[in-house]
Amino acid sequence: MRLVVAMTGATGAALGVRLLEALGRLGVETHLILSDWARATIKMETDTSVEEVRALASHAYSARDLAAGISSGSFRTDGMVVCPCSMKTLAAIRIGFSDNLITRAADVTLKERRRLVLVAREAPLSEIHLDNMHYLARAGAVIFPPMVAYYTRPASVDEVTNQVVGRVIDQLGIEHNLIQRWKDDQPPVRVNGHRHLPEPEGWMVSN
Repeated sequence: MRLVVAMTGATGAALGVRLLEALGRLGVETHLILSDWARATIKMETDTSVEEVRALASHAYSARDLAAGISSGSFRTDGMVVCPCSMKTLAAIRIGFSDNLITRAADVTLKERRRLVLVAREAPLSEIHLDNMHYLARAGAVIFPPMVAYYTRPASVDEVTNQVVGRVIDQLGIEHNLIQRWKDDQPPVRVNGHRHLPEPEGWMVSN
């Protein structure tokens, strides 16, 4: 499987980093695009260097590289994820303003009828944000705000990150066992009077 993964300057760089780590473990070929502000956010929010993030991908590009193969519809992919996706990038994708490789690759993904997942990171949402999201949803994009799944009783930011990334991967139709799924025959257990779900299989939470 071959996917385009883009990271913008919206807060939530850890989500993009964890997504690349997970896709790599699943054997997915990834084509990473980093915006200039994504680089800045990675440095601000994580302990991972930009060079280390680039190394997680099969191929990496600057957002300024509009000559890259992924800018063409003839370059076959199975979809694209923008994680995290800023409201600026979302607005540019909505109007087809392909002024960089991220927005161009997203435009290509939509026109070729491939899966486009936008991990939109903003709160609260204005009417403009909501209108842009509604338009893109009707155009075929998946709008995926990184919501916390409280039923898993997350004990750390890492656990929240893992759950969000697992659900994003679900949207791409990739089989995995990175998260705890709700099951009728596997109710949460009680620990000290609180409800807890069993630990997910196949994923180690980093310290």
